[in-house]
Amino acid sequence: MNAPTPPARRSRRGSGAVTLHDVARLAGVAPITASRALSTPSQVSADVLRKVSDAVANTGYVRNRLAGGLASSRSRLVAAVVPTISGPVFQQTVQALTDALAEHGYQLMLGQSGYVDSREDALLEAIIGRRPDGIVLTGIVHSPQGRRRLLAAGIPVVETWDLTPTPLDMLVGFSHVEVGRAVADFLVAKGRRRLAMVAGDDERSSRRQQAFAQSARAAGVREVAVVNVPAPTTLKSGRAALADLLQRLPDTDAVFCSSDLLALGVMTEAQARGIAVPAQLAVVGFGDLEFSADLHPALTTVRIDGTAIGRQAAQFIVDRAEGREIAQRVVDMGFSIVEREST
Repeated sequence: MNAPTPPARRSRRGSGAVTLHDVARLAGVAPITASRALSTPSQVSADVLRKVSDAVANTGYVRNRLAGGLASSRSRLVAAVVPTISGPVFQQTVQALTDALAEHGYQLMLGQSGYVDSREDALLEAIIGRRPDGIVLTGIVHSPQGRRRLLAAGIPVVETWDLTPTPLDMLVGFSHVEVGRAVADFLVAKGRRRLAMVAGDDERSSRRQQAFAQSARAAGVREVAVVNVPAPTTLKSGRAALADLLQRLPDTDAVFCSSDLLALGVMTEAQARGIAVPAQLAVVGFGDLEFSADLHPALTTVRIDGTAIGRQAAQFIVDRAEGREIAQRVVDMGFSIVEREST
């Protein structure tokens, strides 16, 4: 007997959702049997349960927990997943999302995935099962299982704080690679030649780090030192990182930090050691947090318009939820280097 034919991929212009009928067809059972296997597995045979479980895994199907709801109804709910709510770098985006969605009658549900041992997959299963009108994600790196579930759900998805020409659905962000290159070029142009980077161990920071090192070497810098610290980054980890760096390379004359909090830690440690910023050590941060301009010396940093990212992501979701076409699904918000006294 030939194996059942998997359901054809549907256009995302419709709902595009993988349904229980698709799972049943792939498993070779009736829809009511597939439903029973998912809701009360003890009432079906082990063979049927295996076939339905395999079909669910292959399609990425997640049960709609809004039982009895009309297929055409909207939840007026949008879910967002960020790595952390303890760090301030994503706060502007979350606030802008909340405000912009509220203007159109939508509410935001926020999930925290973490950095190490990310909980994104578990969050996505819970979120998709509640069928929000849209999902906003941080970054473009997701597990194979997560990607299958997002594509199968047919829910509008906006990836943020990153850039790729091939998003899952829609994207608004900037290039971390270009940030790394730009900061290296900026410091080299300032006459700095003994460069280092203090970076969180998350994937986006790693891409900035690699581009920073490559661009510096291309400009004639022989060695670029790197100190990695756990994400989310803190003032304390910035202080410890500079202490480690100076023990190995005491003549370092410029440090690029993957967050303004790290940069604040680096500057605090430099001051404690009697190292003048910027005369002996130039410091560049990332994020342009509220305190950055008020430090002494004021911090040179990379500014990201988190508010604009949040509002554009909200507009994408609202347009899709209300049936409007999206002409441009990838929006590069760019970035700028805000030069202040620390360099």
